[in-house]
Amino acid sequence: MSKIHQYKVDLLWTGNRGRGTEAYNAYERSYTQHVAGKPDLQGSSDPAFRGDPSRYNPEELLVASLSSCHMLWFLHLCSEAGVSVVDYVDHAKGLMEEAKEGSGRFTEVVLHPTVTVATRSMVAKVDGLHDAAHAKCFIAASVNFPVRTLSTCAALE
Repeated sequence: MSKIHQYKVDLLWTGNRGRGTEAYNAYERSYTQHVAGKPDLQGSSDPAFRGDPSRYNPEELLVASLSSCHMLWFLHLCSEAGVSVVDYVDHAKGLMEEAKEGSGRFTEVVLHPTVTVATRSMVAKVDGLHDAAHAKCFIAASVNFPVRTLSTCAALE
């Protein structure tokens, strides 16, 4: 039997300058996302779409979700496989293609994790564990574009 998990996020548009959406330039794209018991997240659209560059945009959050989901599964699988990860950094990049009529879609996300493991003998296992993490990542399994992983691994000893 499968388990169902529910995630609740409250979103409040905060960009009404007093005239609502009366005109395209009359409103801000800012919003606040709230999850009970957690700090609020201040968001906006991408600056290319009249957004506030100091706030997170949905596109960044999608790339961040893929990156963090992969990392969490990778660390879990490493712990089960006896691979001691001592450092993990990812410089993930997402590509979104905007269509002429204004819509758009992500065409790919590439994760670039740099992993440091405790000993050289662990390095050989890392690529397979990235593959397994990708297969288990809930977010990667939910998107309709490729998510690739180009990893680098080093050892302390």
